[in-house]
This record gives sequence, structure tokens and C-alpha cells, in this order.
Amino acid sequence: MRLFVCLLTLLVVFSCKSKKNIPDVSDIKINLTTTRFEKELFSLDTNQLSTQFDPLISKHPDFGEIFLHNIINADPQWDTETTADYVKGFISAYRTVYDTSEVIFSNFTPYEKEIKYALQFLKYYFPKYKAPEKIITYIGPLDGYGDIIAENVFIVGLHHHISSEYTIYKSMKFQETYPRYISQRFEPDYIAINCMKNILLDMCPEKIDESSLIDKMIEKGKRLYVLSMLLPHYDEHKIIGYTEKQLKSCYKHEANIWDLFVQNNLLQITDYNRQKNYISEGPKTQELGEDSPGNIGSFVGWQIVKKYMDNHPKLSPADLMKTDGETIFQAVKYKP
Repeated sequence: MRLFVCLLTLLVVFSCKSKKNIPDVSDIKINLTTTRFEKELFSLDTNQLSTQFDPLISKHPDFGEIFLHNIINADPQWDTETTADYVKGFISAYRTVYDTSEVIFSNFTPYEKEIKYALQFLKYYFPKYKAPEKIITYIGPLDGYGDIIAENVFIVGLHHHISSEYTIYKSMKFQETYPRYISQRFEPDYIAINCMKNILLDMCPEKIDESSLIDKMIEKGKRLYVLSMLLPHYDEHKIIGYTEKQLKSCYKHEANIWDLFVQNNLLQITDYNRQKNYISEGPKTQELGEDSPGNIGSFVGWQIVKKYMDNHPKLSPADLMKTDGETIFQAVKYKP
């Protein structure tokens, strides 16, 4: 079974920048349905859980066991009464989170439409890929999983999409798991982005190997480029996960960012413990100051891929993903 997790856990947000060559995908048919698992769970009579919960789990064979054993971590060896008591405790503890999510997601149709629209682009660019045909929404532990892709289903954790200003997200305990630079993206408009990120992970799993930092930067850049093609009406800062201010600053100081890598001979390093300082989530890039975003190498890789694609406009996204990073780097001669 496929099971990829996007712990960072998007209505269509239109970019203020014009975007060229967006294909018309309106005739591409997509089958997609949504099941609101959390509504069913939180509507159960907690005094009758021992008789109601098992039928609910059985009703959702593509998610029930994942929820029970992987998401809320109920022990498979427990008897019915013990499991029912455990679930009752979860429902009680998360009733407020559910009630808050219901205010925002009482109607999930706009978000289903976003995902469906992205899947039309996916089908256009990757016609052979079999995408999920179901969405299941749920409420889970705040310090646990968010958005997941499993066999034929997008699993959307609404507890990670309430609002970046949600009081619980700002608590010290919560930020031990999801610090502010991550929880700033816990907004409704990241649902479709996370779903498409998980699609890309499924199609092209990331590798931790001994390739150079520049290779990994370009690999990240390829993913961002393809993600932007699947979500062409989304602002760039949301595609990469920065704030709008951070992305504007990156463009303003693009040459200085590149100098960081060149002058410090970082491009060819192969030690992943050093590489991850530039291509992984983080509150900042140490060398660039407090206001800089983390994951700065992905920004640079994205700019390199953009320039490569400007010179190869007929190259398909599928072929881009197969193109060697060194080939892209040598062709572009990037120097902002």
C-alpha cells in the first residue's frame, strides 16, 4: 500500500503575477468524491461506542484501520471495550478542535474543487499516473500526522488547516512538534498543495544519497516547478512555503544568496548533515540572518530550473523530472 505523509500540513488563491501557457484542462474528466470521516466520528454516541465504533471503522476499509492504529495509535491487541474507552477519550480531548474546524469546513466543496482542478493538470501532464479518486477528511492528534496519500485516497487532516493564528498552534507545547515556521502554513489554502506534494512524492520518491548539494537543490527545484504547473493559480510563496515577505526578499537578494553557495564552496558538498541546512525545513538560513527563510537551496534550485525550462519550453514535466541535475546546471550557467 502507498502511504506517504506530508506532515506539513490549501479555495484557489490567484497569483498577482501573470502566468503564461496555462493549458485549458476544463474538458479533462476527474472522478473525485469526499467523505467526512470526522463528522461521523464526532457524531457517535460516546456512551455506545463499543457497539458503534467497529461498524464505523468497517465502513471505511481504505481508512478505518489507518486512523485507528496509525493516526490515534490504538493498540491492535486491545479488546473492544478498551479500544472504545480510548476512542472516547480522544473524542473528548478533541471536541473543541472538531467544533472549530466545523466553522471553517462545514462545506468542503470548495476544497474538493481545488484538488479536482489540480488533478486535471496532473492528468494533462502525467496521463498514465493513477491518482486517488477519493478524499477522506479527519481530525487527528495535533502533534501527529496531517495530510496523507494512501491507496486511491487523499487523507486530509483538518486539524492542521484551521488557521495559522489558531491559539493552540501558538502554544509552546504545540510548537515543540510544529514550530512557527511550519505552522504558519496550517491554513485551509494549503490542502491542495499538500495533496499535490504527496502525489509528487508518490511518483518520484526523494532519495538521501551521496549526490552533491547542487544536484539536490535542482531536484528540489524540479519538484517546485512541477508543483507550480499543477497549481498554476497559486502564489509562488505558498508553493515553496515561505511568507510573501520572505519570497520578495529572496528575489531582491538572489545574487547574494547565490554568493553564499559559491563563495563558501558549498555546491559540491556531499555530507547530508551539512546539505540539510540548505534544503530542509528550518526557521532561517544562519548565514543570511534572522529574517531569511530556511530551505534556501530549494529556492535557488527552483530559479535554475525555471531558466532551464525557459530555454526548453517543449520539455514535458515528466521529462524534466528525469533530467539529470548536472545537465540542467551546466546548461543554465546560472548567475543572478
